Amino acid sequence: MKRSEFFNLTLALPFVPGSMKPKKLSRTDRVKKGFRVVTGQDRFDKSISLLEGDTFYTKISSKDTNGDLYTFESTRVKNGGPTLHVHPGQDEWWYILEGEFKIKIGDDLFEAKAGDSVFGPRGVPHTFSKVSEGVARMIITFQPAGKMEEFFTSVSQGVLKGKSELEQDNFRKAHGFERVGPPLDYFKKF
Repeated sequence: MKRSEFFNLTLALPFVPGSMKPKKLSRTDRVKKGFRVVTGQDRFDKSISLLEGDTFYTKISSKDTNGDLYTFESTRVKNGGPTLHVHPGQDEWWYILEGEFKIKIGDDLFEAKAGDSVFGPRGVPHTFSKVSEGVARMIITFQPAGKMEEFFTSVSQGVLKGKSELEQDNFRKAHGFERVGPPLDYFKKF
């Protein structure tokens, strides 16, 4: 290795501020073995139920990946979906397993059915709405995980019940995203 290559390599190493010692990279919080989560089951045998009528079954927890990834299966019975919102620091990906959804990302509206996937880049407002009859299911992934799993678990435990819109908005912001508009089906009312 040439001296200049070695010098450039050492500059790329992470350092502890105020020190010339390399920072120790740790992934001790990651799982060390593969695992399987069977159909219709949750990684921890405790599904998450939300206000909009969703049931979430965690498939890959943010705890499994040290916050790099969060993947869950969403089962929805009632039509509709969440408010228009934005995640400044997370990408979101939807893969439809059953039923039909409309997914709005920025100015684009996608109709998605079983087998389709839709990608929402970080920083772009988005929402979705279940539009088919019966049960609909999709896989949703956040990358990085951020605090989304924590948010959904807290909502499932009722922390937003009785809270004002301002308190709900502050809770969303504390978990890395914010509401920027109404749900997709809001405009059908007029």
